[in-house]
Amino acid sequence: MWALSWALLPFIAHRGHSLEHSIVAIRISVTSKLDGIRSWSLQALDTCPGSLASPGVLVDACKGCYATTGNYRYPNVKAPRIENREDWQRLEWVDDMVKALDSDRYFRWFDSGDMYTLGLAEKILEVMKRTPWVKHWLPTRMHKFPKFQMVLSEMQALPNVMVRFSSDSVTGEFIAGLHGSVIVPDADTLPDGVTLCRAYENAGKCSGCRACYDKTVDVIAYPAHGVKMAKVIKIVKG
Repeated sequence: MWALSWALLPFIAHRGHSLEHSIVAIRISVTSKLDGIRSWSLQALDTCPGSLASPGVLVDACKGCYATTGNYRYPNVKAPRIENREDWQRLEWVDDMVKALDSDRYFRWFDSGDMYTLGLAEKILEVMKRTPWVKHWLPTRMHKFPKFQMVLSEMQALPNVMVRFSSDSVTGEFIAGLHGSVIVPDADTLPDGVTLCRAYENAGKCSGCRACYDKTVDVIAYPAHGVKMAKVIKIVKG
């Protein structure tokens, strides 16, 4: 399981027209897999409407979600994600995120969770527009909902943003021209026309690879990992 830590980035934020100031901490996570590249996240499943195949039934890819196991279960890891669900609704949140990304060159949105509401998606788009020095990678299942199509198209049109629509499959099936990522049972069952994530060759770390941020890479295949996902794949394959 990838190691997780939290970077709390405090700075002065103006509260409306008041002369008073208060310290606001943008809660940004760091996973060991990403070579220290940071991310902003929410609690898994609770903020993932696209994870449902039908009421109460998860799609296969989400049944084995890594963000519901290991270190992600600890209260100190859950707490900032829960707080982020409230924090993004502040009027100053976009300004604060732009300041927080001042020194970043790559940034991942959602190592857990998803942009469950259009208001959040629109604010993330504004952050992306105002941080052209950062290459943003955003994996999502919100493309399933028509009201998100415009904001997702605006994100993907930005030269510094790669939005990857996640396939629901755990056996390598994806729709060409739609999905930007898919789970495969292992590295030996690679569909044609996809790029293999080779983190498994490097102790689970990206080790300098930035394919997920690359607009020229159409589809990334992630080999399944973890006991929970292995059980899901076994059931799916029958």
